[in-house]
Parts: sequence; structure tokens; C-alpha cells
Amino acid sequence: MAHIQSEQPTNATTPVIVHHLSDSRSQRILWLLEELEVPYEIKRYERQDNHMAPRELRAVHPLGKSPVITAGSITVAESGAIVAYLIEKHGKPVQLSEEGRRQDTYFSHYAEGSLLPILVQKLMYTIIPSQTPFYLRPLAWLFCGGLLSSVVNPQLKTHSQYIESHIASMHGGWFAGGAEPTSADYMMAFGLEAMVAFDTDKTIVGPASRKYVEKVHARPAYKRALERGGEYAYA
Repeated sequence: MAHIQSEQPTNATTPVIVHHLSDSRSQRILWLLEELEVPYEIKRYERQDNHMAPRELRAVHPLGKSPVITAGSITVAESGAIVAYLIEKHGKPVQLSEEGRRQDTYFSHYAEGSLLPILVQKLMYTIIPSQTPFYLRPLAWLFCGGLLSSVVNPQLKTHSQYIESHIASMHGGWFAGGAEPTSADYMMAFGLEAMVAFDTDKTIVGPASRKYVEKVHARPAYKRALERGGEYAYA
């Protein structure tokens, strides 16, 4: 759900506050802000033992999720809405072909609509057995392991091959084919980072996708975002 709350417009001097949850999608927002050279502040939140966001985030947005940004009286939730808002308000025009604009729109939505749900499933089926009572853990491992091997991992492989094919065909090196990252890259980078982290035996993520993640991590703006955001498992 894209959600923007506003009582009055902000101006260019209104500070952006990123409500930043550890090891979360909000890292992509820090990277974007660094690329846009927009001043911002960070309010940090740590995950609970069950890996969920703390209740304090509900004071910022009713769903209690991250990322969320606030700027004066404006509150913007959901990664896609935040990326679109910041690029529209602070971004510079990027020269893209008609096909590039289409790819930018598509992958901006694909990231959360198709790829991330599968990665969340993989994460949850990996975590559930460790959160299960000890005497039920063998059954939990059997059940979750079966779902991972028969359902989740094959889907992830299919998506990985699809992404690999697109990245290998990109002329400008970025998802929309331009010379600089666009909305699609800020949205896709988090999922690709997670895929590389999950793929410890290197059987799912292809070489072009791995090089893409390395290229993102080499960006000076990404490095600055990482320094400001603190420890981040997927980097």
C-alpha cells in the first residue's frame, strides 16, 4: 500500500527523516538520498528477537513497517512510493529511451510485486524451524525444507534466470539502460543483495547479477549510505 499523509506542503529546507530498520529495505532509501545529495537524518530501529520491527514504528505509521520517511508534516511509507516521491521532488532528468522508461517502470514494480515475496518466503521458511519448540523442530525442518526445495527455490531460480538475462542485455549497465541508476535500480538492488546472501553455494544467482551487486556496492553514494546506516547483513 503506497501511503502519503500530508497536512501542508514541505519546502526544500525541510529535513528528511528516514525511519531506518536494521537489515531492511530502508537501506535502499539511504542510497537514493546519498545519490540525490539530499540532506537527511536517521532514526534507527532494531529488529526484535523474532525478526519483526519494534512497536515504536507504529507511532510513525499505523502499519509499523520500515522504510518510512517523514519531512515536516509529510509521511511517506512503502519503498516504491518513497523512491518515486524523492526522485520526483529532488531528482534530475535522466535521458532514457522509450523502452528504457518502460523497463524502469516495470522493474520498479516487479521488485516488490514479484521478487520480494519469494525472498520473504525463503527467509520465513528458513527462520520458522529455529523459532519452533525444540521437540517439534525436526518436523519443522522437514516441512519447511520440503517447501523450500519443491516450491520456493525453483521459483527463485526462475526469477534469477530472468533477471540474469535482463542484466546481461543492459547497454548502459543499469536496469533502464541509462548511464546512471534510476528508480528500478534502487528498487531491485535490495532483492539482488538478498539473493546473493542466500545463495551461499552459488547455484542460483548468475555472474552478471553478482557483478551488478558489486557495481552497486562500489558506488561512492552507496558506501556513504552504508557508513551512515550502520551494520547491514546484505552488504
